[in-house]
Amino acid sequence: MTDSTATAPSATALDAEVVVVGLGAWGSQALWRLAERDVDVIGVERFGIGHPMGSTHGATRLFRIACMEHPGLAPIATAARDLWYDLGERTGQTLLRQTGGVMVGPRDGHVVAGTLRAVEEAGLEATVLEHDELVEKFPQYAGFGADDIGVWDPAAGISYPEKGVRAAVQEAQRLGARVLADTRVTAIDLVDGGVEVTLGDRVLRARRVVVALGAWTPQFVDLPLVARRTPLFWFEGRHQEAVLPGGDFALEAFPVFIRQLPDGTTLWGHGADTEDGDGYVVKIGLEDSGGAFSDAEADSVDRYIHPEADYGALSAAVARAFPDLDPVPSKAITCMVTNSLDRQFVIGSPGGDGRVVVAGGDSGHGFKHAPAVGELLAQLAVGEEPFTDIAFMDPDRAWDGTTWLDEDVPATALDRAS
Repeated sequence: MTDSTATAPSATALDAEVVVVGLGAWGSQALWRLAERDVDVIGVERFGIGHPMGSTHGATRLFRIACMEHPGLAPIATAARDLWYDLGERTGQTLLRQTGGVMVGPRDGHVVAGTLRAVEEAGLEATVLEHDELVEKFPQYAGFGADDIGVWDPAAGISYPEKGVRAAVQEAQRLGARVLADTRVTAIDLVDGGVEVTLGDRVLRARRVVVALGAWTPQFVDLPLVARRTPLFWFEGRHQEAVLPGGDFALEAFPVFIRQLPDGTTLWGHGADTEDGDGYVVKIGLEDSGGAFSDAEADSVDRYIHPEADYGALSAAVARAFPDLDPVPSKAITCMVTNSLDRQFVIGSPGGDGRVVVAGGDSGHGFKHAPAVGELLAQLAVGEEPFTDIAFMDPDRAWDGTTWLDEDVPATALDRAS
């Protein structure tokens, strides 16, 4: 992104008030929330709407309100819940299923301690499952540590990335937003009083731009964001009936979880629902601690799946944690996440320049919050006060060259496509 001294176009020469660049998880929702305000907005997407090339695909994502990553995420997740239901009603789709979920590990481990901290500080509903109760309630689990407990979050569940994106764009268009799909942005220039977004030989002129490019964000914005290649995996039961309705690994019996194993390995996932849309089996992923995944360039990411390198450690962990699952994945697809240095979102205007609003650093847990993040982006783009405190997401927050500094937030290094 460049900052030019070129003269701003006149109001009559504007193509829109706001251009949203990138219509994935956050950009699609920003487009909807701007259109809801009757803002003249254009959305630009390099690929098709709801595509599998970036970070927003793979059928499902975990939804949580008790977010261990930062207590300040609870009001955002709460708003996201309400907006998911609103959008679903408008488009006639199920975009969120709150099945409940369990966070498992030692009481002082990052999963349980972080969740309990969010519950306490945000005043959320949750139930602590002591060790014996946890073992009894979830017989599918094995390899418990002696000190393992669980935190039952009744608000947890799953959301749907492809459907969510398409629904937001559909509703935005119904409200008057214009969409340019299969259109690549080649430059974003800040000019006097506005912005110019170049699409090959075409230039869009607007007052403001929302940059929500996921793994492509580092190509346009000078912020310390790193794209990571993060494959997604699905598993069958050792016996087929285990993943069918009524089985031990069906979603109702094996709900959303994040589980820290005794050796520190952390898994996340949820059960199967073979009758939900196209259907899916058990989805499980590995937290990216200890360098489980590699840095990636968005345009050249390796989209092949390599058995030993990509899921050797995951299969070993699944075999220990859930022995009635076949530890060899039945399906896999490459995804990407984009990490900030402190694993918190990056939302706001770098340097306080209101011409550009950046949304990045999803750090693998951004989709659940998407409609509320879209609302925040819309508020920032039109000069409204954000509905909650987002200082911990400020692009200009303290950074010492190695990591952003937030002494109130423990370093969990959670990094998952959930």
